[in-house]
Amino acid sequence: MVRDFLRRPSTPLEWAADVVRVAGLVGVVVALIVLGPVDAGVAAIALPALAAPRLLAVRPGFDLAFGVTVLVAAWSNVLDLYRSVPGWDLLLHVVCTGALAVMLYLVLVRAEVVADPGTSGARRRTPMVIVPALALALGAVWEVVEWIGKTFVSDEIYVTYTDTIGDLVADGVGGLIAGLVVARVRLTRGEPVSAPRPRPRGRRVPPGEADLPSRPR
Repeated sequence: MVRDFLRRPSTPLEWAADVVRVAGLVGVVVALIVLGPVDAGVAAIALPALAAPRLLAVRPGFDLAFGVTVLVAAWSNVLDLYRSVPGWDLLLHVVCTGALAVMLYLVLVRAEVVADPGTSGARRRTPMVIVPALALALGAVWEVVEWIGKTFVSDEIYVTYTDTIGDLVADGVGGLIAGLVVARVRLTRGEPVSAPRPRPRGRRVPPGEADLPSRPR
């Protein structure tokens, strides 16, 4: 995974995706200087997500789209667009939660918890079930974080029952769409740079047998 992360970009899409990552880092510094530590912290939440596509060796087109989506979601919070623009909150819940669920599914693929849908023998319907479940789980965690923030940090955080249910429904819709995408489109480069080479198969030598002298034939 480290070699995947450090691999030099070679196409315009790869360069563009890296520019988005740099923009995310610069944005945190700008937010800290101009807006303060709270907004800088909100912007910094996007940084681990921006690094994930490189670690997982995803295709550059999805890398770029994912990075832009995460940055827009983070800065929409900083600029308070979720309350000032009608419907923006639900739209970002659909798009961003779906994208994050896809990335989490690819983490499970790399950890060999689930099969890569692009390999032979894998069931294409598997991501259509798991990705929506991941999206709903991520949405539930986010709503809990919002509740904690409103209860213990600031009353200015907008949390209502209707808003929470609407967000979770949007998360589920995003997960369903993302599951269909994962089932039909290969989002990784194929074999990652850091993938271990298969070990040659041969007869297992019992312990101690290697030390015995060979028998004459």
